[in-house]
Amino acid sequence: MNFNSHTDVVVRVAVSLVNSLTPGEQRGRPYDPPVDLRPAALEAIRAGGSNRTELSPEQAAALAEIAVRLRAVFDGVATGDIDTAAEQVNRLLEESEARPHLSRHDGEPWHVHFHGPGGSMMGDWAASCATALAIVLGGEFHDRLGVCTAPQCDRVYVDVSRNGTRRFCSTACQNRVKTAAFRARKQV
Repeated sequence: MNFNSHTDVVVRVAVSLVNSLTPGEQRGRPYDPPVDLRPAALEAIRAGGSNRTELSPEQAAALAEIAVRLRAVFDGVATGDIDTAAEQVNRLLEESEARPHLSRHDGEPWHVHFHGPGGSMMGDWAASCATALAIVLGGEFHDRLGVCTAPQCDRVYVDVSRNGTRRFCSTACQNRVKTAAFRARKQV
């Protein structure tokens, strides 16, 4: 299941930003973003094809602030509160002055970019992620955004499977839940 190639990439960036730059729980353990956010933020935007090699501490902190706001979208969808998720996306779209336009570069065919006018790197990523999430939320597959249902994990994911039944952020969480269920059945 694909939304479209560029949207898929940018939604993956949103997932990566949320999972690497927001605190919570991951795979049964507390998760705190690293003190130096730059490597994690850089890796997250590289998931979208960015060729940046450096970020300033201020840029990484700004991406972490965007990630917190993006998390609210995933949380809203996971709890069935699509209205809250959509309102958060609309606020990000407005603040980032997202303006879709067609672009062709690096030997790629024409594709949609979502940057605002004059954009900063953080504003561009906020606009791109918000627009990609708006496309997902505004379509029939809004339930493909999710938060891991494993105990002690709140990492997010986008379900691109054919049947749309994904419930976990990773195979590790899925295996953890299955192993716990197996052990519980065995003790009875």
